[in-house]
Amino acid sequence: MTSSTSPRPAKDPWDLPDVSGLVVGVLGGTGDQGRGLAYRLAAAGQQVIIGSRAADRAEAVAAEIGHGVEGADNAECARRSDVVIVAVPWDGHAKTLESLRGELAGKLVVDCVNPLGFDKKGAYALKPEEGSAAEQAAALLPDSRVAAAFHHLSAVLLKDTSIAEIDTDVMVLGEERADVEIVQALAGRIPGMRGVFAGRLRNAHQVESLVANLISVNRRYKAHAGLRVTDI
Repeated sequence: MTSSTSPRPAKDPWDLPDVSGLVVGVLGGTGDQGRGLAYRLAAAGQQVIIGSRAADRAEAVAAEIGHGVEGADNAECARRSDVVIVAVPWDGHAKTLESLRGELAGKLVVDCVNPLGFDKKGAYALKPEEGSAAEQAAALLPDSRVAAAFHHLSAVLLKDTSIAEIDTDVMVLGEERADVEIVQALAGRIPGMRGVFAGRLRNAHQVESLVANLISVNRRYKAHAGLRVTDI
């Protein structure tokens, strides 16, 4: 008598984990992008801690955001969080991550930094030696799990409390499916947003660089443009 095994059904790519119990830290949470992300996630019910080089600055901004957001210095923010979003300026990216290597060990780190330059012609993409900001993060944080996401979001829209939904997709990149799905699920907690898998970290450069194009779109059309991926 022979036996056969049926192949496992393919996993539904939209079957994402429950992330409601995770503590999300935002390094650079006092800046426009970090503050906006902290507000949206906290308003959706996520426990959020924002980090800054100065704890008192983080605490003051957290109080302004409300929704239970806490403020701390960057090291405490990293230690207390399950998932840490990196939203620091590009020129401080490497130094910040190097200083937090120990605190970020074992954490899921989500890099949303866009390496950009600006001149009289507008914004243009920079190419880090490692290939992208996300790959630089992975190189500097060998004991962390690094993903990349939240690059294309308008800080103006994120911070605007009169706007209930943010109409956009979030491109998520990473090496491990489980980590990518956690980030997708976090994005999906924000009304109007959807997290979409967009490849491994080696493909992060073009995702980060696309922000330069969006800045050009916004200037021409006086808009706060986002992205939608069709047919999925």
